[in-house]
Amino acid sequence: MNQRNVLFLMTDQHRTDTLGAYGNPMAATPNLDELAATGTRFDRWYTPTAICTPARASLLTGQAPFRHKLLANYERNVGYIEDLPEGQFTFSEALRGRGYNCGLIGKWHVGTRKSAGDFGFDGPDLPGWHNPVDHPDYLAYLADNDLPPYEISDRIRGTLPNGGPGNLLAARLHQPVEATFEHYLATRAIELMERYAADVREHDKPFFLELSFFGPHLPYIVPDEYFDMFDPEEVPLPRSVAETFHGKPPVQQNYSAHWTFDTMPLETTRKLIAVYWGYVALIDHEIGRVLDAMRRLGLADDTAVLFTCDHGEFTGSHRLHDKGPAMYEDIYRTPGIVRVPGEPGGVVRSEFVSLLDCTATILELAGIDPEPAVDSRSLLPLLSDPDDVEWAEEIVCEFHGHHFPYPQRMLRTDRYKLVVNPDSVNELYDLDTDPDELINRYPHPEMAEVRGRLMRRLYEILRERGDNFYHWMTSMYEVGEVAYDPTLSGLDEQSYQR
Repeated sequence: MNQRNVLFLMTDQHRTDTLGAYGNPMAATPNLDELAATGTRFDRWYTPTAICTPARASLLTGQAPFRHKLLANYERNVGYIEDLPEGQFTFSEALRGRGYNCGLIGKWHVGTRKSAGDFGFDGPDLPGWHNPVDHPDYLAYLADNDLPPYEISDRIRGTLPNGGPGNLLAARLHQPVEATFEHYLATRAIELMERYAADVREHDKPFFLELSFFGPHLPYIVPDEYFDMFDPEEVPLPRSVAETFHGKPPVQQNYSAHWTFDTMPLETTRKLIAVYWGYVALIDHEIGRVLDAMRRLGLADDTAVLFTCDHGEFTGSHRLHDKGPAMYEDIYRTPGIVRVPGEPGGVVRSEFVSLLDCTATILELAGIDPEPAVDSRSLLPLLSDPDDVEWAEEIVCEFHGHHFPYPQRMLRTDRYKLVVNPDSVNELYDLDTDPDELINRYPHPEMAEVRGRLMRRLYEILRERGDNFYHWMTSMYEVGEVAYDPTLSGLDEQSYQR
């Protein structure tokens, strides 16, 4: 395969249902919708874990979180490692080794000691989880273009259980679009693309360029035209706003209190959703500028474009905000679009695929053996000859905690979802009859066969992967016969015999 240029467009905490291409009739996302219409849209694209740093580390390495072990965001880290180990394989260094220019404009969030530059990426160092509006390069951009500074009003927040003000969820930004951090990021990406385009023309040097927006992660801070773009009265509430948490792990109700959902009227929730959609529209506008630049520079015919995000966002679903220890579709199923020149457009695939699979896809586009990306599988066969491709009929996701350690594993099949919560009740959802995941059917007697089958399958996959979470499952659930000593002691060959 010829080495392709790759433009990788990434957002942070992005709901699938904000895009027209995924069925939202009110969405203002013409550029991403056009990308889907001319490429392949994946309808079952999942994150390996719904939290920023571990998911982004999985993209970088092609390894599941339990394997690369970077399991938490450093801002809330309670004891996990904060950087990838020395010698860790990353796709960016592999691309550099094959003569690629590599750039990353925007959010990094994959460690504290090492920046994106340490892994071979060009671009300004922009650490953290939110728009760093005090960053010297952004301030220089404002000054160079005679643009006003960051200023907000109309803050939206609830009240914490201890009586204090809740986390900022949204605000009105008193800057023109040209001064927004999103416009700044797109501008820097276009500048770097122009530099790379010269290398393509003059030296036949391919490039990988990632534009990683910090949004639409909360707080949703956007200028007037996007803050007021959608009428809250016309915005539908998610059906899971009817969540009662009955039969659910108590941690979910605790998180709802942390995110102050019940301290705000439903009209405020509608406004938050409206502003969130506006934030997505702003990002789509900026993506359009970058795609226009790609065409203007004559790169479109040899540049693969991928769009996805690190994970989803609740925005009121299940009476929650942000993300956390609740493995609902809202935060685990994400948008994923791939367009490769020469491949058919307007294609929709229903296979279970993952953010992890981007790693092998990028490597194959660069003509590099994807083998080091051990948990990743290239998506390219699904674009070119999908009828001859065998693909897994389920997907496994994991979580390790955010504000506190909280291990979870999830198995998602065509119809069902099983979530194992060692400290609490397990969850089982029938997505055919309950797509909003409101009824936990795990304890229902009529689900015994399904529950047992899914538990055994999850156990098999975790054992095959080497994910030690399976040890807890060995003694606590019906997982079938085991052909090893679960005690790891070698002292009693009759342990766990049935």
